[in-house]
Amino acid sequence: MQDTLKRLQGLKDLAAPIVVCNEDHRFTVAEQLRNIGTVHQGILLEPVARNTAPAIAVAAKHARMVSKNDPLLLILPADHVILNIPVFHLAIEQARFHAEQGKLVTFGVVPTEPCTGYGYIRAGEHAGNGESIGSDASDYTDGDAFYVAEFIEKPDFNSAERYLATGGYFWNSGMFMFKASSYLGELERLNPEMLAACENAIDQASTDLDFVRLDHAAFEKSPNDSIDYAVMEKTENSVVVPLDASWSDVGSWSALWDIADKDEDGNVYVGDVISVKTKGCYARSETRLVSLIGVRDLVVVDTPDAIMIAERGQVQEVKKLVDMLKNNDRPEALIHREVFRPWGKYNSIDMGQRFQVKHITLNPGATISLQKHHHRAEHWIVVSGTAEITCDDKKFLLTENHSTYIPIGSLHRLKNPGKIQLELIEVQSGSYLGEDDIIRFDDVYGRSEEHKE
Repeated sequence: MQDTLKRLQGLKDLAAPIVVCNEDHRFTVAEQLRNIGTVHQGILLEPVARNTAPAIAVAAKHARMVSKNDPLLLILPADHVILNIPVFHLAIEQARFHAEQGKLVTFGVVPTEPCTGYGYIRAGEHAGNGESIGSDASDYTDGDAFYVAEFIEKPDFNSAERYLATGGYFWNSGMFMFKASSYLGELERLNPEMLAACENAIDQASTDLDFVRLDHAAFEKSPNDSIDYAVMEKTENSVVVPLDASWSDVGSWSALWDIADKDEDGNVYVGDVISVKTKGCYARSETRLVSLIGVRDLVVVDTPDAIMIAERGQVQEVKKLVDMLKNNDRPEALIHREVFRPWGKYNSIDMGQRFQVKHITLNPGATISLQKHHHRAEHWIVVSGTAEITCDDKKFLLTENHSTYIPIGSLHRLKNPGKIQLELIEVQSGSYLGEDDIIRFDDVYGRSEEHKE
């Protein structure tokens, strides 16, 4: 997400971004923006997943509200890689010309192989850009644009080969540009039920810290559909701008291997990895040493939650693994060890029967809510920084290598009064250690009662 925002630097008339995400990702998103000093115009929280068409609709509605006019929207998924930034900027400027004329512009990636994992766009007649550049989509230059003749579902291999040989076909990137009014107008014509649900979700939204919480009941009524199906495949007002900028949607672990620099044996290693007689592998370690011996074309990913090993050509099957985890009610599918909060984050180091250990990081000046627990006690050990502790009627400071004990039922609060991050180890013990064993009496972040987790 940070790279997505950074690669826009240098574009003219660029407003602060609007981010749409699931409410479970809210603190992660806010922290990533803060880390690169990016001011935003709103982080819109989806209470339920409804695909890209409703997400873009609420963003368009919100953009019109905050800008007081009819802004151009550049729609960018957060998980793409684009290496040739000048060419990307040129495509954006060409898209701007057509979007300002009321067109719905999509960016079509110039295919480099007969890939069956992407949808395709067949370009029609040349759309111009204020000048006459040519008329054949198979013979374009950077900055060209064409009317969309057809959107094509993910093809079989033979069809993909034919598209590549014929020319004039582009991968559907999922990136768009249009006026807010252009998109909302087409949505009203093509799917009025969706537009009504999205407008109600924004009109009835509530604010919570940096976040705009879409109304759950209203947004839930929206049809679940992508922008491609809901609008782009049906509109007669679309234009495609070719993009040949070393693009990847990083849709799999093998895609990371594709775009990364490799060693002489074709391996890509991230973290603490060693190998012997290993070729064509992608290995990533976040927690411990990973060792590979005599293997080929594997993806090995080690995280604090789990380890995954797959053939590089089979990594798309990871979705089936996630479904298995969910069907078996495995916590790895829903709960992550590193959790972001408005005051910082915590990382669950270890847990067992009647105990849990966390590494807690508080940002400078941040404080947790005044709270107590019915079923657990806590020990806090300061690793670095200074902690201001409130425990019942006592308030005191703790510095590095000092600790304190919070008994069951004690009213307590933790604050970082310093200029650097506060890090501490929290050891919980008790009969129940769930995150819902918290009664909050005061919350400095103004979070509503139902969203104080």
